[in-house]
Amino acid sequence: MTKKINLFANLKSDFASGLVVFLVALPLCLGIAMASGAPLFSGIISGVIGGIVVGYLSQSHISVSGPAAGLTAIILTAITDFGAFDVFLLSVFIAGLIQLALGFLKAGSISNYFPTNVIEGMLAGIGIIIILKQVPHAFGYDADFEGDQAFIQNDGSNTFSFLFDILNHIQLGAVVVSLVSLVILISWDKISFLKNLKLIPGALVAVVAGVVLNEIFVSSGSSLAITKEHLVSLPVPKSFDEFKSILILPNFAAVSNPQVWVVALTIAIVASIETLLCIEAADRMDVQKRYTNTNVELRAQGIGNILSSLLGGLPMTSVVVRSSANNNAGAKSKMSAIIHGVLLLLSVLSIPTILNKIPLATLATVLILVGYKLAKPATFKHFWEKGKYQFIPFIATLVFVVATDLLKGVALGIVISIIFVLRGNLKRAYSFKKEEYEDGDVIHIDLAQEVSFLNKAAIKSTLNEIPENSKVIINAHDTEYIAHDVLDLIREFKGTRAVDQNIKVKLKGFKEAYELENSPDINNHVSIEHYYDVAKRTMVKKEVANEDSKK
Repeated sequence: MTKKINLFANLKSDFASGLVVFLVALPLCLGIAMASGAPLFSGIISGVIGGIVVGYLSQSHISVSGPAAGLTAIILTAITDFGAFDVFLLSVFIAGLIQLALGFLKAGSISNYFPTNVIEGMLAGIGIIIILKQVPHAFGYDADFEGDQAFIQNDGSNTFSFLFDILNHIQLGAVVVSLVSLVILISWDKISFLKNLKLIPGALVAVVAGVVLNEIFVSSGSSLAITKEHLVSLPVPKSFDEFKSILILPNFAAVSNPQVWVVALTIAIVASIETLLCIEAADRMDVQKRYTNTNVELRAQGIGNILSSLLGGLPMTSVVVRSSANNNAGAKSKMSAIIHGVLLLLSVLSIPTILNKIPLATLATVLILVGYKLAKPATFKHFWEKGKYQFIPFIATLVFVVATDLLKGVALGIVISIIFVLRGNLKRAYSFKKEEYEDGDVIHIDLAQEVSFLNKAAIKSTLNEIPENSKVIINAHDTEYIAHDVLDLIREFKGTRAVDQNIKVKLKGFKEAYELENSPDINNHVSIEHYYDVAKRTMVKKEVANEDSKK
């Protein structure tokens, strides 16, 4: 259950973390809009609505919503096919309505079935992606858009080949800014005399230092000066009319277009799954261990997407990168997400020119540290120590997320996790032990609470390995369900193989409905008499049946 807290109770720490998320979100909003083939301001609008509206309506105190890289391919294809951005906005509007309906239908409950090791693998994978994708920006190579998480990039290269291209595009000024920013970020919270300045986030100090350094390079005519294409590029409206033209309404006349509905359903499903995954991840990161009502989250996302479409914004999801930055900056409540949205709104209205002086290299350094904290070595060690059933799904999810994308990676991770659960279930369907007695071995087979057809092979193998002249107790006292396949297997073993190989069998705790005789104690020498009684009763039943048939 989500803990209720006063949104203004931790305003100092929430403002600081909101400021950090704002600095991270600004280039991501612009980069994702650019990659989606949409107007640049559509990304900012989505970020503002995601911060203020969804931030307020959501019950998550860590997650931050905004335009997501996972939707860029869908958006780009849709805008290209429709040939008009306002028609695409109608799809976003309908997608919001679908998400709202999913929230009321309690579809958010599926997040309870995401395994923890898969969620942690997803986070570590995203951490590695952030590092790999931001290293080129830190060296001044900005050919790929900010926020890209896909392994195969728009230009046909991939994440790894793109890293090798850095050597041909190093910008020394960006490298200097990155190194200075890295020193500030690492040392800011560690140097004792800076403790009085702890309320000022290190990310802000790094950004200010990056701007000042580059301004010095520019004013001195240095070759280290970072050029415009390597800085934040926020559109600057020159008049109120120009600003007003940014706000685009959906084209409701296209409601009869079936393709609009197909795109809407696709966005609703993908955005909802990404949101649920992020919410699970955010709850894992929350040091206060507050749990989010995922059905409320879907409703909040639906309302956010409806409003975003009405203002000309991109569709949104809860986003791991921003949520992780928010958590690492010390957010205490969802006020930090709201503050980040307010700062986005105020900054684009009042100081776009100043923001356009921020080097992308500085912001890349901030994100690299965010990525490191998501994929820190301690996480790998933790799952390694938990054993292969936890580690393999974790590492598989990580690899697939890096090599494909978030949704495919998580899907494959869940499949592998299910395989391991089934494999573990095969072994845990019963316990097998021997106890030494003076008169020989007594083999105990204790069945689990549920024994399905999946356990048949393992139980069959165990029964086949029981040696001749043994004594076996099969105990079903704790069992609620036994599949018919397994019951038939036990019947065949008891009635045929056990008799042929002089194996004394005792069945304990089997329900009457299973129609399995619960044998007397095998340590009493009455097995022959028992089988004689069973045979006698069978003969009597046959005689009665014959008499009935004659009548």
